[in-house]
Amino acid sequence: MWGGRFTGGPAEIMEKINASIGFDKALYKQDIQGSLAHSDMLAAQGVIAAEDRDAIHRGLKEIQEEIEAGKFDFKTELEDIHMNVEARLREKIGDPGARLHTGRSRNDQVITDVRLWLRDALDGIDDLMRDLQRALLDKAEQYADTLMPGYTHLQSAQPVTFGHHLMAYVEMVARDRGRLADCRKRLNECPLGAAALAGTSFPIDRHMTAKSLGFDGPTRNSMDSVGSRDFILEFLAAGSIHAVHLSRLAEEIVMWMSDRFGFVTLSDAFTTGSSIMPQKKNPDAAELVRAKPGRLLGAFISVSTMMKGLPMTFCKDMQEDKEPLFDAVESLTLAVAATAGMVDDMTARPDRMMDGLKQGFPTATDLADWLVRVLGLPFRDAHHVTGALVAKAESKGVDLADLSIGEMQAVEKRITDDIYSVLTPAASVASRMSFGGTAPARVREAVAAARKDYL
Repeated sequence: MWGGRFTGGPAEIMEKINASIGFDKALYKQDIQGSLAHSDMLAAQGVIAAEDRDAIHRGLKEIQEEIEAGKFDFKTELEDIHMNVEARLREKIGDPGARLHTGRSRNDQVITDVRLWLRDALDGIDDLMRDLQRALLDKAEQYADTLMPGYTHLQSAQPVTFGHHLMAYVEMVARDRGRLADCRKRLNECPLGAAALAGTSFPIDRHMTAKSLGFDGPTRNSMDSVGSRDFILEFLAAGSIHAVHLSRLAEEIVMWMSDRFGFVTLSDAFTTGSSIMPQKKNPDAAELVRAKPGRLLGAFISVSTMMKGLPMTFCKDMQEDKEPLFDAVESLTLAVAATAGMVDDMTARPDRMMDGLKQGFPTATDLADWLVRVLGLPFRDAHHVTGALVAKAESKGVDLADLSIGEMQAVEKRITDDIYSVLTPAASVASRMSFGGTAPARVREAVAAARKDYL
């Protein structure tokens, strides 16, 4: 492969550490796609003959069929997918196959392949994320009126609706989709023709190649083209953020399914049993989704550490970008699909959610707001009065609504029986009509807007 410069072969361990065919064979389709476009351009520019281009196209299509039929012999001594395909092409068509590499290098070839591969992967992930939003919206609409405790610090805070809670994740996913769309836009430039690092003396047309491969245009600097991997880092960063959001929802599903909460159930499709405890129904799908950010964050750390000290331009270190990237895409794809499946499968238990609203005085803020609105108390004074009433109720082991009017007036004499109208969870939720609030009417408006904007 190295021509006349080397007279001996590599050491056995060198061959093992140097070869990437074990994982970069996943790029075969993109590698062939890029070679078809490159040979088209070479022929159009008169660099190779039309008959050579036709032979190259025929051979490459046959090679793709061999790979997809499982009949291709990948050889470690040929190092990577590029040389494996090229060597087989020359076996099949002879000298025209040796002309394919004119005006390019493996340096620009591999990064073109990876951009094409990740672009396809991002499109698939975005489809899955849209499916997740659709599942969340369907459930949010179904449970727009279902009351549940809202928490801060995992302590009862205020009543909300289950639909409103789920809509929070719709917005998170929308931002995640935006970040990945930005990543896709920035990576959609074609490095092919940058060659090893300095461009080429052949009269190539990089704009033609970029257009035929669906890129917005060619990259602008040949050194940057082959020496940068920030588009991979950007995906890993944005993917990690999305995985963190999925993990938060997964944790809530685990919590909601627990005996202590019992807010939701999942069917047998997304749960498993125990090998020793026959009563168990474990939320393993959610737990596995909860774990996935570790893989994506690890991939980000791995690739950023690999890149942080590299001089321009290409260094063989960069071979280490693919395995973390491939694993991250697979992990994120599984996590999004599993989460969408769980949300679609999930059934709420309104009775248990109402039980949760009987703890922690979740309507205390409504009491304070009433004192401000009706009696004209400054909010800080109303906060103090409400705190005293909470302490009184807590000492008696009752809810705020169970205190007598006399007990309330002992703390603030101007309180009237009207106070009881705001101390139910339903009244609390219905009053939260501010834009983005939890009132059922607002939730339904938010669902309709999200269906229009995100799906």
